[in-house]
Amino acid sequence: MAVIVILALVALFIGLRLYSVLGERTGHEQQPILKPADPDAMVEPRAASPSMVPPSIGDAGDMAYLPTAGPAVRAILAADSSFNVAHFLEGAKAAYRMVLEAYWKGELDGVKSHVDGHVLEAFSDAAAQRKKEGLTLDNRLVAIEQAVIAEAALEKTVAVVTVRFEADIAAVTRNKAGEVVAGSLSDAVQTRDLWTFRRDLAARDPNWLLIETDEEE
Repeated sequence: MAVIVILALVALFIGLRLYSVLGERTGHEQQPILKPADPDAMVEPRAASPSMVPPSIGDAGDMAYLPTAGPAVRAILAADSSFNVAHFLEGAKAAYRMVLEAYWKGELDGVKSHVDGHVLEAFSDAAAQRKKEGLTLDNRLVAIEQAVIAEAALEKTVAVVTVRFEADIAAVTRNKAGEVVAGSLSDAVQTRDLWTFRRDLAARDPNWLLIETDEEE
């Protein structure tokens, strides 16, 4: 009988440990996105916070940052105890989706406070030119395959982090009549983008500002 009681207590302890690890939620998880580019197969993502939640080293199997970025990432961790790599990358992916979708729709007002002025101007000019030509984008972010910190720097209290995104995007351009003039929703194209974010670690604002976007060659 004593052995049974002991085994029961051990099982209870293990169960509680599993719950504490697996049951914890960060509040920044994304809805799973289906791979097919078919719009009917897409899962509508829930609204995500536009804030860049500062990044702990600890990734789930994938590399969180390139080795060359390691020293600067560790410096940022030392300078800001709230900096968490995994959380930062989740926030970066949410921002990537939010900004891209705002640009595709030509509705950039909602991202003004999260994008640097010259980046916002570039997005706005491109959207305005598209509208002038009578074109609309019917794009879908099918999946973000990987997000990894490619570069990082810390100057005094200002941290700059560049994230490399590998994503599958189904892109379609339509004319005024709604006819497809370029692209296809049935085929997703893999893209590689480099987005750079900046934050003053001494500031109370936890948000990271998007200061540069580029395509990886």
